[in-house]
Amino acid sequence: QVQLVESGGGLVQAGGSLRLSCAASGRTFSVYDMGWFRQAPGKLREFVATIRWSGGSTYYANSVKGRFTISRDNAKNTAYLQMNSLKPEDTAVYYCAAARGGRYFYTTSGPYDYWGQGTQVTVSS
Repeated sequence: QVQLVESGGGLVQAGGSLRLSCAASGRTFSVYDMGWFRQAPGKLREFVATIRWSGGSTYYANSVKGRFTISRDNAKNTAYLQMNSLKPEDTAVYYCAAARGGRYFYTTSGPYDYWGQGTQVTVSS
């Protein structure tokens, strides 16, 4: 089992920045690819970004590319999502998730075995 706890959400004005953290406990964090997803009211959960277990490769949704950066510190069992130039349409509950590392980037929720409880991000215009 892996337990994931997100933090760092809040209210920010458009153009501002937030950094989300995802603290992991339980099984060995470093063998898992980590992903961030988000879900806005009335919408389906969508992929935001993912980082391979080694931290060497990342992949982003087009909607956040160039504005968000995913990273991880395996020594601290923590993944991060740095969000810059935030827009009102980034408003959502953000979830981190862990998937056993495979060959490909996982951009759908299916491969992710473990999920955090979510943290609210609200961007005002």
